[in-house]
Amino acid sequence: MGIRVLKPGLLTTIQDLGRTGYQSQGFGVSGVMDTRSFRIANLLLDNPENEAVIEFTLSGPVLEFTSETIIAITGGDFQPMVNKKPIKMYTAVYMNKGDILEFAGCKTGCRGYIAFSSYLNVPMIMGSRSTNIKCGIGGFKGRKLQERDSIIFRQKRRYLPYFLSRTLNLPDFHEIDKREITLRVVLGPQQHHFSKQGVETFLSGVYTVTSEFDRMGCRLEGPLIESRNSKTGTDIISDGIAFGSVQVPSGKPIILLADRQTTGGYAKIATVASVDIPKLAQRKPGNTVRFTDVTVEEAAKLIKDEMNELEDFRKEIHKPCAEVLDSRLVAKRLQKLFVKAGE
Repeated sequence: MGIRVLKPGLLTTIQDLGRTGYQSQGFGVSGVMDTRSFRIANLLLDNPENEAVIEFTLSGPVLEFTSETIIAITGGDFQPMVNKKPIKMYTAVYMNKGDILEFAGCKTGCRGYIAFSSYLNVPMIMGSRSTNIKCGIGGFKGRKLQERDSIIFRQKRRYLPYFLSRTLNLPDFHEIDKREITLRVVLGPQQHHFSKQGVETFLSGVYTVTSEFDRMGCRLEGPLIESRNSKTGTDIISDGIAFGSVQVPSGKPIILLADRQTTGGYAKIATVASVDIPKLAQRKPGNTVRFTDVTVEEAAKLIKDEMNELEDFRKEIHKPCAEVLDSRLVAKRLQKLFVKAGE
């Protein structure tokens, strides 16, 4: 078995890193909004890097477990509880049959992720298990999760070595809800459609996240970005759009995200460095954003640094736990965690 949805939350879908290679046929990439939280959730369980997870926004789901498994919850702090008792985030947690997972509320951030050691049994469509709601494909029946949905697991995977070490205390997790962030961007590919003053305004201005913020994009409010041609503005012949592209229709920036359209006809002044998109994904309306430019080489180094950081996390959770416990307590805990693993 697997999980049963008792309450779905506001927007709860199944996602992985996305459906790449099909934009030329008109299929959007989709995938998780916060790739860092996604990767850490799977890392905590030794899952494949691109294993599908549940992503939820602003309010978490209520799930009943119909089979034993191990989970990890990352992203914003939604104050998770199992059977009404608080549990830690960024930690491997054993779930027994009949356990109820719910969330007390969104304390920081706005998106959360649940990874499963037993893997969600949803179809692989065009190389991805991600939900594309507009096309009605992927995930669970091509839609967001609803009350009474049941999803089974693909396998019985209920044992992980170094179980007590599988927890991460991340300082930036507690800072996920900063009121203002700075996003690093690579200018282009069409910054030449903007005046010198327009580019300077973009890089020096303070922009506010509006309520028009979803998986497709984030509209910002702030100082007008001047284009070179007052007649044509920023209209261009439509071309491809990357994750994090910053379009500027009517002088205001829109950052395009996971469920973005495949092409667009507005000039893109810049593209957000991929390592900074997770910071934007956790913003709420009213939070503010600044931009600073980096080179392509600097952006590539940021990715390399993040991969090194994730590898350090992997080494950390594979160390024997230094906690000293009474042998009877160890035996009791191991029995609770692993006695059913051989079923």
